[in-house]
Amino acid sequence: MTKNNVLKGVFLVGLGATSYGMLATFVKMAYGEGFTTPEVTTAQFVYGLLGLLLINLFQKAKKRNEVVKASKKNIGQLMLAGTSLGMTSIFYYLAIKYIPVSIAIILLMQTVWMGVLFEMILEKKIPSTQKIISVLIVLIGTALATNLIENKVTLDWRGIVLGLLAATSFTTTMFTANRVATHVSPAQRSLYMLLGGAIIIFGFAIATQTTPFNFGIFMKWGIVLALFGTVIPPLLFNAGFPLTGIGLGSIVSALELPVSVLMAYFLLNEKVNAIQWFGIVLIILAIVIMNVNFKKQN
Repeated sequence: MTKNNVLKGVFLVGLGATSYGMLATFVKMAYGEGFTTPEVTTAQFVYGLLGLLLINLFQKAKKRNEVVKASKKNIGQLMLAGTSLGMTSIFYYLAIKYIPVSIAIILLMQTVWMGVLFEMILEKKIPSTQKIISVLIVLIGTALATNLIENKVTLDWRGIVLGLLAATSFTTTMFTANRVATHVSPAQRSLYMLLGGAIIIFGFAIATQTTPFNFGIFMKWGIVLALFGTVIPPLLFNAGFPLTGIGLGSIVSALELPVSVLMAYFLLNEKVNAIQWFGIVLIILAIVIMNVNFKKQN
């Protein structure tokens, strides 16, 4: 793999992470205009499905017989795996109704230690010393980043619980995404997983929307949310990760955390003090430690 390819991969993964990092701030701004969580999630997934469907049709027309077609079993597996994608959006978007975006993204990043826990339970793997150290750093960083030490601001417990549920769902998505129908093209996998997530989203919208659905969300925020949340990041990650490798790609994708906090700081006027920034740096450091192979040094 050439250096130029690696740099290209870093650029693509970095853009994807930056895109994800902007998402929560846009959702919070949509809330400020009176739109509800069911309206926001529905618009995002509808446009996301349309976007990925067009991309799949374009690839099929361009490559014709080269694209591996997903079987009925593959489609069912991917849709089932995608249900956690829908749950992540619901929990995450509900969380930012109760807590600041800068806190919600920190809770979402708890996937670092949750991933280690999942691996230990599901694959019966004892975590390495490197991973244990990373987990401890994440926990310390989280305590600082959420300002638990100074404790000047009382966080709504509903937001904290929902943020942790979002992290659990996101961890599940990452595990299943790397194990289900991996021979199928990334565009098809993204489409069917999103379709599974959409079923959860539409069910949630029907069950919880108590006022008439405001279709204005499709004109104002729908396309923006779909682009930054369900179309651009998966495509960039699928193109970038093979060039960077999982380790370097995971480190670069940590850009999502500072981007999200900075967006909330500049567009939502959320206050972030020096201790919180230090906590954020510790979380990113933990991701670096977890993904660097210290033994492979000549």
